[in-house]
Amino acid sequence: MKKILDCIAEVIKPAFTACGYEDSYARVTLSNRPDLCEYQCNGAMAAAKAYKKKPIDIAGEVVAKLDGSPVFSKVSAVMPGFINLCIREEYLADIMNTMEREPKFGLEEIGSQETIIVDYGGANVAKPLHVGHLRSAIIGESIKRTGRFLGYEMIGDVHLGDWGLQMGLIIEELRERKPDLPYFDQSFQGTYPQEAPFTISELEEIYPAASARSKEDETFKARAQEATFQLQNGYEPFRAVWRHIMDVSLADLKKNYGNLGVTFDLWKGESDAQRYIPELIKDLEERGLAHESQGALVVDIARETDSKELPPCIIRKSDGAALYATSDLGTIIEREKEYAPSKYIYITDKRQELHFIQVFRTAKKAGYVKEETPMVHLMFGTMNGKDGKPFKTRDGGVMRLECLVEEINSAVYERIMENRTVSCEEAKETAAIIGLAALKYGDLSNQASKDYVFDMDRFISFEGNTGPYILYTIVRIKSILSKYREQGGTVPGDARILGAVSDTEKNLMLQLVKYNEVIENSFLETAPHKICQFIYELSDVFNKFYNSTMILKEEDQERRCSYIKLITLTKGVLETCIDLLGFEAPERM
Repeated sequence: MKKILDCIAEVIKPAFTACGYEDSYARVTLSNRPDLCEYQCNGAMAAAKAYKKKPIDIAGEVVAKLDGSPVFSKVSAVMPGFINLCIREEYLADIMNTMEREPKFGLEEIGSQETIIVDYGGANVAKPLHVGHLRSAIIGESIKRTGRFLGYEMIGDVHLGDWGLQMGLIIEELRERKPDLPYFDQSFQGTYPQEAPFTISELEEIYPAASARSKEDETFKARAQEATFQLQNGYEPFRAVWRHIMDVSLADLKKNYGNLGVTFDLWKGESDAQRYIPELIKDLEERGLAHESQGALVVDIARETDSKELPPCIIRKSDGAALYATSDLGTIIEREKEYAPSKYIYITDKRQELHFIQVFRTAKKAGYVKEETPMVHLMFGTMNGKDGKPFKTRDGGVMRLECLVEEINSAVYERIMENRTVSCEEAKETAAIIGLAALKYGDLSNQASKDYVFDMDRFISFEGNTGPYILYTIVRIKSILSKYREQGGTVPGDARILGAVSDTEKNLMLQLVKYNEVIENSFLETAPHKICQFIYELSDVFNKFYNSTMILKEEDQERRCSYIKLITLTKGVLETCIDLLGFEAPERM
């Protein structure tokens, strides 16, 4: 189904050409004066210069050609040359009926099965997820879901940090604590145990202890570096420990990401890219793309058009070690080989901006990625506390993500129990659904690149631009439809949504027709906040319609059926949108 703005433009184009003007001037936008009209065309302003006429004269000619149009209830030319447009109620109703009967409410699948890699998550194994992992996970999940809904082949990769010095630190700390394990016995000839020699709780305590020790004990740090080197060069005892670390960590990560409603198609990490790195370095050297600089191997990525100086991408340090950039390039080579994506989307905090400029430019300079392939780095801002500083626990530490989820669920549970009308068990289940919506919507409703304040009281409010308000609107519609069925109401198969008879009803339809454009633009612009804004405005206009309309008491049966179909469409659109954002609505609140 075509977007509403395109549909209106198609109607206006013949009017422009009939007056002797190019139809490219028939561009339509939402009105910036909704008190005067619903849509507007500013084409006469642009055409005036080309045709050496007054804008108002051109606008007047076009308006005269549109007289009697079945699409518009009112068309007028306004100084200095705007064309103001109001849509006929019957035309809007026709669009509602089309949306209601078409798959995905008329959304066009623009993806054509193009493959897009979404790199989000970025957790480190052996470490618990904390609040710093929240934004990447839920922004990436929403973008992946929206792209898939639009017909793209979306591949979400968590891209774990699983190959650096932390592995050597864990191995050496484990050796200190459990020296009798077979991994540290060079004479051991048997099969290494299948069961890990630690739990996730022990593992999460081992790493910070080892990290702190390495900062004070140079000998221990050197041992950890040597263990890392041995691991990366295939030493089997340490590979066996590494596999245990991966198994235990992945089980915990999958559980915690799952509690956020976040899933990944690929659970790959830096380790998966290592096999490509030797050939990558050799290739860059042999082709003269990489050169020595102060003992390191680098690739120049600066361009004459750059507004600021950009340092080269370091491929190999002076001590021979590869870096994150090398690993990311190896990952790109693997992705090109296995998936040949038409686009890449990386989601990280904005501190990594330079890193990805270097990696993307190196990948294209070397021809690993085609020049025309989009490589998008969606940089997100910081989640701050009410003090304006990065969000911390009360004692100043970094909060574990599962603790944040528990806190917000508990706060919602307490609010539900203030007006206790359900059992404790149902209240807990409902609180988990609402809590997740509050958390995700509170984040996603902000433009990703901007910092925002985590305000739990505001996030869990049932009023205003919040997740619970959106859910409350959906539950309200569910309640109306349930009452309608309880009263014996049914909607005949030939029932239609009728033209609006009130401003609130028409405003609801005018908001619904934005749906397909919003979904498409939110993905193309990697901007989930546009979906949030749309459903907040949709919820708002629905509630105004509900408060001004006796839906179930409407005496005209045809009109009552029309109302039921319209609010059912509204519910469907809202439920579709919150699914794209990564949460769902309960049956009641």
